[in-house]
Amino acid sequence: MDQTNYTADQIQVLEGLDPVQKRPGMYIGSTDQQGLHRLVTEIVNNSVDEAIAGFCDQIWVIFHANGWVTVADNGRGIPVDIKKEYGVSALELVMTKLHAGGKFGGGGYKISGGLHGVGSSVVNALSENLRVEVSKEGKVFCQEYKKGNPTKKVAEGKREPQSTAVPSFNKGTTTSFMADKKMFSSIDYNFDELMEQYRQYCYLTPQLRMRLIDERETPPKRRGFYFEGGIRSFVKSLNHNKKVVQDEPFYIIKEQDNISVEIAIQYNDSYNENILCFTNNIYNSEGGTHLAGFKTAITRTINNYARKKELIKEKEENLSGNDIREGLTAVVSIKLDSQTLQFEGQTKTKLGNTEVKTAVDTVLSETLNEYLEEHPSEAKKIIEKNIIAARARLAARAARETVIRKSALESGSLPGKLADCQERNPAKTELFVVEGDSAGGSAKQGRDRHFQAVLPLKGKILNTERNQLDRILKFEEIKNLIIALGMGIGESSEPDKLRYGKVIIMNDADVDGEHITTLVLTFFYRHMPHIIDNGNLYIATSPLYRVQTGKTHQYVYTDEDKDRLLKELGNKVSGVQRFKGLGEMNPDQLWQTTMNPQTRILKKVDIQDAAEADETFNMLMGDEVAPRKRFIQTHAKSANIDT
Repeated sequence: MDQTNYTADQIQVLEGLDPVQKRPGMYIGSTDQQGLHRLVTEIVNNSVDEAIAGFCDQIWVIFHANGWVTVADNGRGIPVDIKKEYGVSALELVMTKLHAGGKFGGGGYKISGGLHGVGSSVVNALSENLRVEVSKEGKVFCQEYKKGNPTKKVAEGKREPQSTAVPSFNKGTTTSFMADKKMFSSIDYNFDELMEQYRQYCYLTPQLRMRLIDERETPPKRRGFYFEGGIRSFVKSLNHNKKVVQDEPFYIIKEQDNISVEIAIQYNDSYNENILCFTNNIYNSEGGTHLAGFKTAITRTINNYARKKELIKEKEENLSGNDIREGLTAVVSIKLDSQTLQFEGQTKTKLGNTEVKTAVDTVLSETLNEYLEEHPSEAKKIIEKNIIAARARLAARAARETVIRKSALESGSLPGKLADCQERNPAKTELFVVEGDSAGGSAKQGRDRHFQAVLPLKGKILNTERNQLDRILKFEEIKNLIIALGMGIGESSEPDKLRYGKVIIMNDADVDGEHITTLVLTFFYRHMPHIIDNGNLYIATSPLYRVQTGKTHQYVYTDEDKDRLLKELGNKVSGVQRFKGLGEMNPDQLWQTTMNPQTRILKKVDIQDAAEADETFNMLMGDEVAPRKRFIQTHAKSANIDT
């Protein structure tokens, strides 16, 4: 079917919007900031689908000062002609009916990330007000909505942009919306987080230019993206703070069984893997069948090549998948017919198509073997790194077995410094990982022994970003933490045996405390990611000041809050105590401010952007000094340094 002739006949209707407004979490995952971001992304994804289909090369995303958001593209424009069996414009159907769109076999799209066809209508349902403008054949067609309901019919009209920054494309769709404040806990968009996500779209879509503008700042923040190198440039950017093994990434794009397989691979000298998977430009944070096919193919191909070239001796065991992926950075991008697309859940975090595993395996096995044969010098460097990783793995296994023998699971022996709790149901327990014996002593006395355990760490733990697991397991403080958690580590890890439902990092609110927190976070991110992924990891927030007014007092957590409170209280203030560390607090104060579930402030640790997280940890904690120096120079003026 001719995709260029995009008409109402290509809009298929499968159902109304009440379910969305009653249970928004079912459609956008949550009603916090991530759900709010989902609204923008659903509209952007529709524009990206136009770009994938070859009809759009510009997308603008604008965050206006008044809370509105505009997404504009120069694609074909949503059809505005009448859908005969419904007697209304196709545009109105797309915006007001669930499962109405050009992605259900009507011929509007072959490849699309919008499988479920609920994007635009869900955004409309969860917006106080929304306006769509469609530019076609020199005319502009408009419709406005209030809480998902059209306020008038689709009609020719004039552009009414939210600001002068909105582009005037002569074709395409411009959607502006104000998220419903009653539906969301906040309508404060994180520009930088969305910017990173949309930058990925430009890596994944050749010839696409994206422009992002944040008018909430003065002057407005502007960012633009366009990458000729595609995912090769993407992989290079992921490795830009690292020493690379190959000067140029391995790259292949090939169609196999009507599935487009595009892969870029480049090794670096770190000890960590970073594989990002996408389907029709949608990031699959949990991987799926394309990741499974990738892992199978790269493990088999490198082992076969290494044996053929006698880089692995006859009596030596094969390299493991973990050995081969150590230091690997890769992007796996799959595009397939949206009619066959199978995601696990509306949020599209995991691909389920079994045929994709075979396609990726086949393409990568053939082409990677050719690459290794044609690039013997790079192949040797890669495999030498893999072999070093294997030796470290065997050494780590021996060290880990020592840890396990000492663990609670094997012998009932917990670390001597651990003050355990009485409760044995992990869902009800908490472990405070505390800096130093002094703070640990206060925490042990101030805690609720029934469900709270305390483990003091002596000083700054080993930087796990710069060390392999065999050396990490020789570090006493880390060994104690692993034993206390009870789930093991590395290839023998058993996440379901984690002994505590909440693992809470509690350090001083100063530079040293923040450094120790970063070291502990690095350990969890690199070696126990399940604790983060499963929502078990938290950071405690301790107060900086205690402000006394007569016989009452208040705790404040920032200098700004302290200054504001002092201004409010004036001469009523009889004393201001500055806490230099947790150890200065008596047990009652520590309980009241930092440990009591009724009054404390906890920050939950999660990973919204794996690529950015990997880059940040590597920049802050890795071997390369230059990127860290640039970061310090850039942020020196905003640093909060105790004197």
